[in-house]
Amino acid sequence: MTNHITTKWMGNMAFESNNPSGHELLMDAGAEDGGEGKGLRPKALMLSALAGCSGLDVASLIKKMKLQVAKFHIETIAELTEEHPKYYHEVKVEYHFYGTDLDEKKLQRAVDLSVEKYCGVMEMFRKFATVSTQTIFHKR
Repeated sequence: MTNHITTKWMGNMAFESNNPSGHELLMDAGAEDGGEGKGLRPKALMLSALAGCSGLDVASLIKKMKLQVAKFHIETIAELTEEHPKYYHEVKVEYHFYGTDLDEKKLQRAVDLSVEKYCGVMEMFRKFATVSTQTIFHKR
């Protein structure tokens, strides 16, 4: 399967990129780098892609396993190298689950399946970064 994305220069430091979903997104540099800060930053967007990929896996497994989860979010914290080209060399992904009746064992299994088997973006990140994960349960 091949993905084909078109990214158009919108002037100054802004770019608009399409997606096979039919949606578009705007990327822009911050003022400190000559942009206007009107769009998403490309490197941070990579972290959103990582969280989104794994999150979709986990959400699908929550549904399949019929688990009770009131809220779920992912925190992605990444460190850039000092030297150019700067890239993420350490990435931590935290999975936060909230609810009164959390099945911790099954939720951990859902996270593990995403991290170890399903999430292609996670696998891509492993090619250039040390990736660690943590699952945190918030019982109400």
